[in-house]
Amino acid sequence: MEPTPLLPVTEDWQRALCVVAHPDDMEFGGAAAVARWTRQGKEVTYVMVTSGEAGIDSTPPEQSRPLREAEQIVSAQIVGVPTVEFLGLPDGTVEYGVELRRVIAEQVRRHRPEVVITLNHRDSFGPGMLNQPDHVAVGRAVIDAARDAGNRWIFHEQVAAGLGPWDGVRQVWILASPEPTHAVDTTETFEVGVDSLLAHAAYLVGLGWDEERARTMLETSSRSGGERLGTRYAASVEVVVLREPDQA
Repeated sequence: MEPTPLLPVTEDWQRALCVVAHPDDMEFGGAAAVARWTRQGKEVTYVMVTSGEAGIDSTPPEQSRPLREAEQIVSAQIVGVPTVEFLGLPDGTVEYGVELRRVIAEQVRRHRPEVVITLNHRDSFGPGMLNQPDHVAVGRAVIDAARDAGNRWIFHEQVAAGLGPWDGVRQVWILASPEPTHAVDTTETFEVGVDSLLAHAAYLVGLGWDEERARTMLETSSRSGGERLGTRYAASVEVVVLREPDQA
């Protein structure tokens, strides 16, 4: 059975906020899409819930944290993202709950995006591909917090402090979901996406990956998305609609 075709995402927006668990999460498939949007003149901001300090086995967290933050900042600049914020939650032990929703809702209220982007919140990436707990917790919290941000009576202390509610999030886009509905044509920006991933040099070395393996991974996933969109390369996403267009 052939896979279901994917629909192109809407691109009639100006501001997007990407909230993911770790440095490198956007680069494993989403960075090429970001490069496409920044070339269109859109404003994209990155928020990292952790600094990925537990991600390199050979490097203690206190040494890994500044290294991974620096690599993420350079990686983001490659695709045209000038702002990367690090929330400083502990890598590897992020828990879904009210407090995580609170800190993410605050970011949504501060940046006031029309689209919020995160990584797969489901238990797996596909058959035999178990997801990581931080991804699950952050992805779930992002979906909830994007809606929380519009309700002045949820986390009202933020509103009382002058951070007004924001109900302008139209959609949440979930990268690397095993249940994609849409995709973004990344044919023209694929190489920039590769460069963005390669900027995580210390992390890739820690994984035991060379440039060829990183490129092959991105090519495989991007070709798969492209086949379903009808392009050479594409990033597939699951779209969660929070507001219909006539409500925006």
